[in-house]
Amino acid sequence: MKRSRAVFTLSVMLITALTFGLTGCAGPEFTYVRHDSGETYFKVPASWHAVDQETLSRFFTQGDPDSATAQVRKELIWLAAYDADAEPAVGHLYGLGSTDEPFVFVRVTTLLREQRDMMSLNVMRDALLPVTESARQQASAIPGYPATDFELLADEVIEPGDGLQGVHVRFNYAIQGAGTHTFDLTAYLAADGQRLSTMLIRCSASCYRDRAAELDVIAQSFKVIKRPIG
Repeated sequence: MKRSRAVFTLSVMLITALTFGLTGCAGPEFTYVRHDSGETYFKVPASWHAVDQETLSRFFTQGDPDSATAQVRKELIWLAAYDADAEPAVGHLYGLGSTDEPFVFVRVTTLLREQRDMMSLNVMRDALLPVTESARQQASAIPGYPATDFELLADEVIEPGDGLQGVHVRFNYAIQGAGTHTFDLTAYLAADGQRLSTMLIRCSASCYRDRAAELDVIAQSFKVIKRPIG
């Protein structure tokens, strides 16, 4: 009896040790990302790949990236992007290129006075792609504009507290040569009106349907906290 009990106890200890050992060796499930000030943060699956910062800056900077204007813009705008594709590319944000993998992009903008004065819920909706009717009409007038057949899937105003204002919009666009893609946009305006934090998740429409739960976890992780006073 004592021998059987000893064998049983040893077996339990061994299984426990193996379980904790396997858990300890497992890599992290998510990569946690935050803005330099710590006010805006989100998470993405650890298997996703970060897009190079210099590549991001050059993609979104008009004109000479080394100009004084571009340098000021870098001080006002913080960018982060993660691509589930094995070969990350900033163009995947808009469905460009042959990928069916999801992409997430976050931008935190310190607003100038004239930008603060014109800020509205519709401006937030159109922060990265034309969503409102007037913005879509202007975009469609651009020769060769690659996004057509807009479909609005969801549109809600968010009021998380602490004076934050926000919108959450989900929509489809047919991207020329790439089929229909689903875009999920969340935008928050800080209580003091000085910063706009925006997240855009993109995946093909079929990918979004198949991976909706995973992508929703990312969207829900996007938070903006109130800046401490003092």
